[in-house]
Amino acid sequence: MGPVTARPRPWVRRSVIAAVVGVCLVVAAAAYIVLRPPGPRPAFQLPVACGETWKLGTYPGHDDYDVDLFPEQGEAWGRPVLAAAAGTVTKAGINGTVGGRNPENPDGPRGKGGGYWVKIDHGGRWSTLYLHMLEPPLVREGQHVELGDQIGKVGSTGNSGAPHLHHEQLRGFEKVETSFGGVPSGITTDDREYSVSRKSGNCASGGQNDQRPG
Repeated sequence: MGPVTARPRPWVRRSVIAAVVGVCLVVAAAAYIVLRPPGPRPAFQLPVACGETWKLGTYPGHDDYDVDLFPEQGEAWGRPVLAAAAGTVTKAGINGTVGGRNPENPDGPRGKGGGYWVKIDHGGRWSTLYLHMLEPPLVREGQHVELGDQIGKVGSTGNSGAPHLHHEQLRGFEKVETSFGGVPSGITTDDREYSVSRKSGNCASGGQNDQRPG
């Protein structure tokens, strides 16, 4: 009589089947999240105080669609950084290293990456990034924010040469031209150094749209 081959017990087979089905469901859900088309662009506003005029610029090597914001009047250090639209904070902390640049030591050692930063998910696969902030963010991961809520302060942490706010808008995993109050920023390629001026409509009362200064 030959050797007897043990058959898997029924509960083992059921466990294996359940595990395979679970993995398939997770993969299918992840694929749906990645492949589903983005929703309409949220009504983003400039992420700075209502009524202020800021210069939006870029330079060679900055990367397409990346925007650096500098105030046209007054000191940049410590200016409020505001949520460009309502959403949920998905990142709040340090990107790279902070470095040693601050108002007391503006020429201190540079850090790496974005320094203190925040990323906000606005739904519909849209998100925004805010980099180089002065101090740890004023929000935490998982926190809901409304348009105009303060999330940090303008600084020069990370790989930054001067105090400013680096801002990006993403559709899915793709960076796109930033738009404020329904008006495209005009910052597209990084083939040369150039800038435009925009006035903020990021007002708590839901005021005017961001616009070109008159």
